[in-house]
Formats: sequence, C-alpha cells, structure tokens
Amino acid sequence: MKLLKRAAALLLTLLLAAAAASCGASRESGEKTIRVVTTLFPLYDWVKEIAGDDDCVAVTALLDNGVDLHSYQPTADDIITISTCDVFVYVGGESDEWVDDVLKSADNRKMTVVDLMDVLGDRVKAEEHVEGMQSEEEEAEEEEEEDEHVWLSLRNAAICCRAVADALGEVDAQHKSGYDANADAYIARLNALDARYRETVAAAPVKTLLFADRFPFRYLVEDYGLSYYAAFAGCSAESEASFETVAFLAGKVDELGLTAILQIEGADGKLAETVKQQTRAKDQKILTLDSLQSVTGDRAAEGATYLSVMEDNLAVLADALN
Repeated sequence: MKLLKRAAALLLTLLLAAAAASCGASRESGEKTIRVVTTLFPLYDWVKEIAGDDDCVAVTALLDNGVDLHSYQPTADDIITISTCDVFVYVGGESDEWVDDVLKSADNRKMTVVDLMDVLGDRVKAEEHVEGMQSEEEEAEEEEEEDEHVWLSLRNAAICCRAVADALGEVDAQHKSGYDANADAYIARLNALDARYRETVAAAPVKTLLFADRFPFRYLVEDYGLSYYAAFAGCSAESEASFETVAFLAGKVDELGLTAILQIEGADGKLAETVKQQTRAKDQKILTLDSLQSVTGDRAAEGATYLSVMEDNLAVLADALN
C-alpha cells in the first residue's frame, strides 16, 4: 500500500500543471464550471441534491463500480480526476489514508477539501467491540480505530450536507443562496426521515439487533438507543466466523427471542444461515440492511438515492424489531 501511495503521489506531481491548465480552460470555454469529486455514493448523492438543477456543477463518484470502501485504492485516472476538481468530498477514515498523499502532492490552491470526519468532530466514535464479537488476530497491537461509517446516521448526514453547501458556496459565491436553499430543503427531508426512525424504534417491542456479519451501523443504532450483537466489527477483514462466535450469536437469538438475523448487502447468507441453524427455533428471518458502501453507478441510474436506501433500511429495521 505504501508503494502504491508513493507511485500515486509521483504521478500526481507530474500531472498537476496540465491538470490546472485544463481546469482553467474548461471555465473559459463555458463547460461545467464546478467540478466536484466524491468517494462514496452517499456523498455523491448529497452533492447532487444540494447542487440541484445548477448545470454549472459536475459531480463524479470514484467508488461507483461496486468496490467496497475498505478495499478501494485510486487508479491513475482517479488521481487525475481529483487533481483537476474544484471540490473534493471524502469520509476521512482509515480507508481514506491514501488521500493524504494525493492532496499533499497537489498544488491546486483553488481546490476546496471537505473531510467529513473532520466536519463531524466530536460526533465521530471509536470502532466498538461488543460482547461475542470476533476479534482480528492483530487487533491487540493496533491503535484504537475511528468508526468511519458516519453517513449511516441521518443526523450526521444533515451536518455533512451543510458543510457541502458551504463548500460549494465558497467556490461558487454567485450561486451560494441556491446551494443553501437546496441544503435547507434536503436537510428537512433528512430530519423527517430521522423522526420516522425514532417513532418506529419507540413503538417496537424489540430493542436489539443481531448481525451475522460485519456491523457498520453503530451510528444508526446509537441515534435511536438500540443495542446490538455482531460477528465482526464494521471495518473487519474477517469473513470466517469461529465456532465460538456462531454459538454466542445463536445463544443470544434464543435468549432474547429474536425473530430476525441480519446481514449487510453483498453477503452470501451462509453465516446468517449457520447461526440460524444453531438456534432452537431455526425459523428466524434473514434480513439485509444496506450500508451504502458499494452502490454502483448503474443502481444510481436506476433511481437509488441516499434517502431511498435509508427508507428501505427503515422498513427492514421495523421488520427486525417486530
């Protein structure tokens, strides 16, 4: 990974002059004047909502081919795309460590950078290991890691969207009022969905989720006072659960009388089914919550949005808690 970072930084250095010239030329020729680059789909969708119908904003999502956040590394084309943009929006967690070298090598002083974990400040939480969760072998030697799945909180999303609007307004002061108005309207929709989540959880007889999978939803459950058990932490690279982990999760299903076992998008269902078969009833539903980490461009073109996925997640949550 370090070798790749050095190579990326070198390539960026060689391309910066041409990139800056290209950016200036596009503005003069009447092409899209504000180029925004994001990493994940949620960030891309927020920018699209805040830009609205302003055809002066062109938005690019780097992770639009289904690559998971935790395994993504930028290509040479990605580095060029970043180096020529006006606004770069990224999460800022450990999976984005490659960004540091790219930005250090850039001398495009017009670029506005939005690091969402920096924006959220004290709202960022350390990755948590709850009872029964399988630990990685090297974990004891590692420093505490921040949980980077900040977009899975609607409340965090509202804060981040305000920062995105500010960044667009900084780069394009002529349309600042429009960006602010769009952000106000979109944040109102985020707040309305947040209220529906609160109502759903308050009315639910069950207050615990159990994941036979990674668990990237800590921000979501803490927003609504839910507890959880899971096989792995959100950023874990593990895929095979031990007998002890499976037995613990199955035991919790029995103890709590849970009727659903959850997993995240892309799971093959094998671990969830294994846990299910170790329970007494063996009749639990296997449900999927979408962490929005690997939404493809095709899915976005078909109409998927951050809000639509979070609305779907609410329906799944309601099913799991009832």
